[in-house]
Amino acid sequence: MTQDIYFAKALRAWRHAFHRQPETGFEEVGTSQTVAKILESLGLDVHRGIGGTGVVASLRAGDGKGVIGIRADMDALPIAENAPGREHASQVSGKMHACGHDGHMSMVLGAAKLLAESRDFNGTVRFIFQPAEEHGRGARAMIADGLLERFPIDAIYGVHNMPGIPSGHIATRAGGIMASEDNFVIRIRGKGTHAARPHMGVDPLVIGAQIVVALQTVVSRSVDPGMSAVVSCTEFITDGIRNAIPTNVVIKGDTRSYTPQVQRLLESRMREICTGMCAMHGAHCEFEYTHEFAPTVNHAENTALAVRAASAVVGAAMVDADVAPVMASEDFGVFLQHVPGNFAFIGNGCGDEPGATPLHNAGYDFNDAILPVGARYFAQIVRESLPR
Repeated sequence: MTQDIYFAKALRAWRHAFHRQPETGFEEVGTSQTVAKILESLGLDVHRGIGGTGVVASLRAGDGKGVIGIRADMDALPIAENAPGREHASQVSGKMHACGHDGHMSMVLGAAKLLAESRDFNGTVRFIFQPAEEHGRGARAMIADGLLERFPIDAIYGVHNMPGIPSGHIATRAGGIMASEDNFVIRIRGKGTHAARPHMGVDPLVIGAQIVVALQTVVSRSVDPGMSAVVSCTEFITDGIRNAIPTNVVIKGDTRSYTPQVQRLLESRMREICTGMCAMHGAHCEFEYTHEFAPTVNHAENTALAVRAASAVVGAAMVDADVAPVMASEDFGVFLQHVPGNFAFIGNGCGDEPGATPLHNAGYDFNDAILPVGARYFAQIVRESLPR
């Protein structure tokens, strides 16, 4: 019992230190140095600077040939923390760990500590600390830097804390669990004119408004009702003033889906609507569509193993093996396009529990009570994957 208390305190101390000094994507210099030093203190073989600020540490036990990857993300968000009285609040203006990556790092470090001390597995574990998850660029950067060639793995596992799920519960599913994210920019060039003489110009505001409404029909009328998709216009920008109709309008937003087929459909229908609407009104249209996040699609065999590991740690009653997928995105999906694996949610709290504040909220905080749960879950995945 005393050992468990000291373990929980160590994880909490790591987490609070990360939380006080948040760093955003590809700027995680201090964070990665702290991670590397902790891993070196545990006796692991540590490599820095993978994909920018990424860290990979390897731990070997026995003579087994299997290699398992355990991944944590490191970056914070450009959000000003609003948590009066929080002792471990961010000390960096305008930045905070509003998504819980401070907790993810601490859980994976905790798993490294458990396994380094027990050595109760047969094979190799690679602890992968990834930069720039929020940008959707960090996983690709590590892979482009030779991650999978320099540090090959047979499978990879990760988690994300989830407010709204009871504290310490673990939820996952085979197949798609988190969606892709594609971004779009629509540039409409009309002809600006005096607000009192609209007939002298081509009003891009009216065209843009029609486009925003028309885009809502893409999902409802072009996508198979059995498939999931979201189209959201999130910004509407003009160069006009109160008494002048603008020349230019820019509409920005994103789409979410689970399959390449739906991604292609969304892009083609949106392009057709935008160019057609502008042509109808005599305006010029530029349509830009970029792929930001791959969908996170779990492999069935690895999901079954993750469910067994979760049940061994928290009990079957606290495991959901078929959680509903969410339309948010996660950079972990890129890893799953290259190697099999599983991504799971670990409950951060719901209702009146401490961890129930939503992700990306200025008052959010990772629930320290689940740190040992996550660490033991990852350690159990290694034991299940690499039995002694």
